[in-house]
Amino acid sequence: MVFTHDTEFALHAAVVLVNSELPPDTMTTVEELDEWFAEFRYTGRRDFDAEELDALRALRPVLRELLTSDRDHAAEIVNAMLAEAVAVPRLVRHEPFDWHLHAVSPDASLVTRVAVETAMAMVDVIRLDEVSRLGICADEDCEGIVLDLSRNRSRRFCSTTCGNRSSVAAYRARQAARG
Repeated sequence: MVFTHDTEFALHAAVVLVNSELPPDTMTTVEELDEWFAEFRYTGRRDFDAEELDALRALRPVLRELLTSDRDHAAEIVNAMLAEAVAVPRLVRHEPFDWHLHAVSPDASLVTRVAVETAMAMVDVIRLDEVSRLGICADEDCEGIVLDLSRNRSRRFCSTTCGNRSSVAAYRARQAARG
């Protein structure tokens, strides 16, 4: 494991949220938000309404900038996000996780909790100088974010779909070159 479970979980949730903006947008209804929420099991308050969905959708470009920035700029963004939320880290334990960090109240809005948990995860990424574990998909037609937690840092595509599309394109190019 490169990072603690809560850091990996927050990074993965943020990458999936940001990549939901890629065509076709998969975060357009409260039901789609519910599915994302169920997958990543954020604790605390949920409003289950269009305003919550709109706030989370508006967070995606901010998280994209954070996850694709160089280390210095990412640190600036993290500091601003934590200051804006008046984040105060504290140790918590809840199912299914042992002790880990939360930095805002469970009563804070979902968008605030997502922003702060992503910022806290990026604290680890920045401190460990592991920003290279985040990048843009190698498929030339995709702008998805890749989170590479592999030991050999070999992940290049944001999804199996992009990896397959790239492989098929490379195969077709080789076949066309042959004749």
